[in-house]
Amino acid sequence: MTPYICTTCGTQHAPSSAPPAACPICEDERQYVGPAGQRWTTLPDLQRTHMNAWRLHEPNLLGIGTTPAFAIAQRALLIVHPGGNILWDCITLLDAATIALVKSLGGISRIAISHPHYYSAMAEWAHAFGCEVWLHEADRAHIQRPDPAIRLWSGPTHALADGITLINAPGHFDGGTMLHWRDGAAGKGALLTGDIIQLLPDRAKVSFMRSYPTLIPLPARAVTAIEQAIAPFAFDRLYGAWWEREMPSGAKPAIAASAERYRRWVSEQAPTP
Repeated sequence: MTPYICTTCGTQHAPSSAPPAACPICEDERQYVGPAGQRWTTLPDLQRTHMNAWRLHEPNLLGIGTTPAFAIAQRALLIVHPGGNILWDCITLLDAATIALVKSLGGISRIAISHPHYYSAMAEWAHAFGCEVWLHEADRAHIQRPDPAIRLWSGPTHALADGITLINAPGHFDGGTMLHWRDGAAGKGALLTGDIIQLLPDRAKVSFMRSYPTLIPLPARAVTAIEQAIAPFAFDRLYGAWWEREMPSGAKPAIAASAERYRRWVSEQAPTP
């Protein structure tokens, strides 16, 4: 039995004797199946063709991403924390080098994931480090490889560790989650958003979508709700889902300005060009 991996979204599915007929993550309206149809790979095959790269973003925060790019190409973030290290979001590739490097940093005590597009090979990571995976219960139906390591949380927030809070922000997915790291940005606070809030290429503005690849927008009320969900938290820095998607400072007012701009356009109140 093999836990096959969808090459489009990177999700590892429950072990089976043959590749599944379809990937429900990709058949959802927020994702897509490519013109060549559904394709699958396995972790051993991926280990032969890819490797993981690392970057120190700031003290106690490291990025881990796969090269060459695979599937959605997000990178994970490892918070080195005195109460046990926390992996934010997940990537599909896990190999001996990655396991050795993570263990040299103290391992992983908990994994938290923003939404189903980044569930990837979460069970593999949980087994390798003997840790729990925390997902919002509103997205339980999207779990493709159930595992005893998975823990579901509910409600608007969940205190994962001292100074680490998960924030539910429905929109992209009902269980869409962001992570507030109180001690990030030299104590000014950092918000790790995945693409629940999407940091734009200029690294000065953000946007919001139900689906990025299929270009489905969110209604204004959903954007307001996301803004309200993060309102109680102090933060200066924002980390998005990919390399180079980092706003070093001024993130909270930038989100507010971007949310107001978004609402103007979807309500047809934007200025005439």
